Amino acid sequence: MGRITGSKKYLRPDPVYGSVLASKFINCLMWDGKKSVAQKVFYDALDVIKKKVPDVEPIEVFTQAVENVKPAIEVRSKRVGGAAYQVPMQVNRARQQSLAIRWILLAIREKKGRPTSQKLAEEIESAYKREGTAMARRENVHRMADANKAFAHFAW
Repeated sequence: MGRITGSKKYLRPDPVYGSVLASKFINCLMWDGKKSVAQKVFYDALDVIKKKVPDVEPIEVFTQAVENVKPAIEVRSKRVGGAAYQVPMQVNRARQQSLAIRWILLAIREKKGRPTSQKLAEEIESAYKREGTAMARRENVHRMADANKAFAHFAW
């Protein structure tokens, strides 16, 4: 199924905020092993958020944004007698987190023409307010699960 990596066991909290979630996010944001670049993008984005949402710590805004994007339920394909059904299923905690991070990153990579830190700041801020592209994707997943509730008895 999924490959097991040491990332959870050896993941160090990030240097500025001491958040494990932030360092996980930076690792996912990173391309070609350029961690310093990814860190700069992430911290620049949080600086922008600090200006836009002055009364809340930027790391709190980020954490809440990821929480908001996490899906509680998703559909998975299950074959029953030659037909494939989309079966709604609970999402475990680790997968919720990785999906949330993946969706936020997909959302900022789809947008073109602005520095990544600005796009990231905007996406985190809108996810914090429960809107934006990543939240829309979560809503779609929930809607799919809702629509296929009839097949819930196939859950294994």
